[in-house]
Amino acid sequence: MSISKRLEQLGIILPPVATPAAAYVPYARSGNLVFLSGHIARKDGKPWVGKLGATMDTAEGAQAARAVAIDLMGTLHAATGDLDRVKRIVKVMSLVNSTLDYTEQHLVTNGCSELLGEVFGDAGKHARSAFGVAALPLGACVEIELIAEVD
Repeated sequence: MSISKRLEQLGIILPPVATPAAAYVPYARSGNLVFLSGHIARKDGKPWVGKLGATMDTAEGAQAARAVAIDLMGTLHAATGDLDRVKRIVKVMSLVNSTLDYTEQHLVTNGCSELLGEVFGDAGKHARSAFGVAALPLGACVEIELIAEVD
């Protein structure tokens, strides 16, 4: 089944690439790798603001990470022209805006990782890092970047 059909089955419509908020590009390609810049969580078109362990719980954080995954796929589609060209999601790096004592960043990041697995199947299995940070741009709760191998 094509990636577009999987997205359709999941009721996911990919957004257009967001305009960078600073001096960077949304993605860069080197050989067969596409590097996606960090994408912050958005809700209703605005930054999804919050701090895990203070104003948000893990389940809401995972939903924010899932929303980031959808935005990342939109950018990856723009970079490749067709998500069926993705051979593998290689790496995901997640930054979670969290309190000093919050320790479930990995569970928040599962919101992204699990959706990538649903959409890309085995090609969606990836290496991953999840970090807790004191703050993110615009107060966002989660920021995620991605590296993909394409043909």
